[in-house]
Amino acid sequence: MLPLRPARRLLPSLAACLIGAVLAGPFAAAGGAPARPTAATIGARAFADPSLSASGRLSCASCHSPAHAHAAPPGSGVVPPGGAAGDTPGFRAAPSLRYLNVGLPFAFDAEGTPRGGFNRDGRAQTLLEQAARPLLAPHEMANASPAAVVEKLRQAPYADDFRRVYGADALDDVDGAFYRLLFSIEQYETGAREFRPFDAKYDLFLRGQLRLSAQELRGLAWFVRPDKGNCAACHPATRGADGSPPLFTDFSYDNLGVPRNAAIPATADPAYFDLGLCGPDRSDLALRRELCGAFKVPTLRNVATRSVFFHNGRYTTLRDALRFYVRRDTNPEEFYPRDADGTLRKFDDLPPDLIANVNTTEAPYDRRPGQAPALSDAEIDDVLAFLATLTDGYDPVTGRADPARSLGHD
Repeated sequence: MLPLRPARRLLPSLAACLIGAVLAGPFAAAGGAPARPTAATIGARAFADPSLSASGRLSCASCHSPAHAHAAPPGSGVVPPGGAAGDTPGFRAAPSLRYLNVGLPFAFDAEGTPRGGFNRDGRAQTLLEQAARPLLAPHEMANASPAAVVEKLRQAPYADDFRRVYGADALDDVDGAFYRLLFSIEQYETGAREFRPFDAKYDLFLRGQLRLSAQELRGLAWFVRPDKGNCAACHPATRGADGSPPLFTDFSYDNLGVPRNAAIPATADPAYFDLGLCGPDRSDLALRRELCGAFKVPTLRNVATRSVFFHNGRYTTLRDALRFYVRRDTNPEEFYPRDADGTLRKFDDLPPDLIANVNTTEAPYDRRPGQAPALSDAEIDDVLAFLATLTDGYDPVTGRADPARSLGHD
């Protein structure tokens, strides 16, 4: 097993400064008056600040909209473009950032199974480390260096607040200022309740505050039954041992053989493959060929609000994503292309020598052509009804959910 690349550590003196800043105060003072700035409030402003990008038009919130459960807003495309001119295409669909603040660092468990980490390939060990990539990635905010980010930060309207939190000379040293910025974003993402509201209809159901409908309960049954959807095998739906609400992810990785997505320009090159854990973005596990094609299992909270699904955004409706899950192996011709000679090219987004990595043993992926799918269309309707109960911001009075209602809890 290859050793994992260790996460970068802050210098002890800087770490002490940052921790002190976090303890300095909350988001708002008592009575609703504006509070003194903190690391978290600086992070909130930076998260929404497009001036930190090379184009001046892209912020973290552009791809992780707070009003859309911190995921890509509808109409933004499979991979929202970035870059210095705002026209550079990306490679992966933007995931939701909600509930990541209870995630785990990447590691192999006692059985050698990879779990945890941030990004779809788990290469970031912390949210602080994860925050650096969009600021510097050429297809995202596209800054040429940390120095370019810090120079923009010096001109930001909250630069004086940044100095109030971290010291009068906090923006003088590029490395220190850059890491203080990342730390601020991390503190916002871990401290603001809007990233973990736990106020969906299903949460109220678990707390005994309401009942689910007959259809929602049927959907839950199909969701957890091992001989039906078997979704709970990777997306646990029950409380944790400590009584904590379910996150609907077990932090593991899986290779589902999702079809290639021609909407990603990089796929025009037949030699291009996004192999998740073993590259091309992640390099430390490049020789672990058995891991190639595996991506992190996402939380299903707010899944009904998303506009693209899977790491490559291949499907744009939740119904189509569910149909792929249960019909991939019984009706593969619905999802994969045929070669000129008529041969079905199943698992076409993987090199032929890595097709064996696809999960074909666990239900519902253990079926064959001619067999009935694990879920009928009517049962898919039931599962869709259940998944809608995982949307944040549920209002028992109106019977509607809106992730934007979860904002401003702090």
